[in-house]
Amino acid sequence: MSVNQTTIAALKRNWEMVISAVSDVDEATMATRPNEESNSMSWLIWHMARVADRFIHLRLADKPQVWSVEAWYEKFNMPDEPNDMGMGWTNERVAAWQAPSKDILMDYFDKANASVAAYLSSMSEDDLAREVEWTAPAGTMVVADALSILVWDNIVHGGQVAYLRGYFRGMGWHR
Repeated sequence: MSVNQTTIAALKRNWEMVISAVSDVDEATMATRPNEESNSMSWLIWHMARVADRFIHLRLADKPQVWSVEAWYEKFNMPDEPNDMGMGWTNERVAAWQAPSKDILMDYFDKANASVAAYLSSMSEDDLAREVEWTAPAGTMVVADALSILVWDNIVHGGQVAYLRGYFRGMGWHR
């Protein structure tokens, strides 16, 4: 199995876990923050999709994001800000964020992730060795190393979604 096949498999496994975790969770519970310093399941899923969408399209493919091309920002009642993925938001802004319907949220999650998987599937081993500009740390990084950041971010937030599912609804969702 190649590096990009392993990356796709890890991401898909995580995405399927998130979908399973929220499958029987209602919208009100998904939008609930467990305390004033934490994110809701809905916010985390939106953030995961935005990070993946932006990461692949802006950083690697140099193409417009699904968020903008398909006007998902309108469905989320948000401006079309291609760099906005929730990073650096204040606690007040997170608290004020209104989750769209579960169907809209999960549809964007699916569309963004499908686009990521399609792009990664098209990559060659040479593509994985390509240097890309990076901001933190400043400089360049090979694509394969950059993808490890995407996998890490998705798994961290996917685990948070799964934890919150258990916190609010109890065990029994994982098959």
